[in-house]
Amino acid sequence: MNNRTDQRLNYLRSRIDHTMDDSISPFGRWLNGTIREVEYGKLVADFTVREELTNPAGVLHGGAAAAILDELIGTMVYALGREYAYTSVNFNIDFLHAARLGDIVTATAETIRVGKNIIHCEGRIIATDGKIIAKCATNLIQTSVKLPI
Repeated sequence: MNNRTDQRLNYLRSRIDHTMDDSISPFGRWLNGTIREVEYGKLVADFTVREELTNPAGVLHGGAAAAILDELIGTMVYALGREYAYTSVNFNIDFLHAARLGDIVTATAETIRVGKNIIHCEGRIIATDGKIIAKCATNLIQTSVKLPI
């Protein structure tokens, strides 16, 4: 690990049991999950299924589930301490069960392989009863955008 990694991980660790209302990502602030676990290559957060995250049937919208996973994976990759930003080049998701308005779901993002330019990650959203709401796999590629420490 390096100084950037330590600073980013330590910051996220200081936010355990706090909402992501101060995320560097405006979209992350809007999703506003609560960080539960932070490790190098792993991030876990809880999200409340708010009305604006539901479809007309009152369940978690597929796009919102994808957004939660993409945002959490992006935050976790940021905490790897890389000098440059990464962006998704693909994102494959399976929707397996419904989460209803008011439910609290737990999302987990994990690195599977960290290469020089490509990082492969997986994510999942789990209901309180243990059912998998959604799961994904994604590859992120290094950009030319330098990140602040």
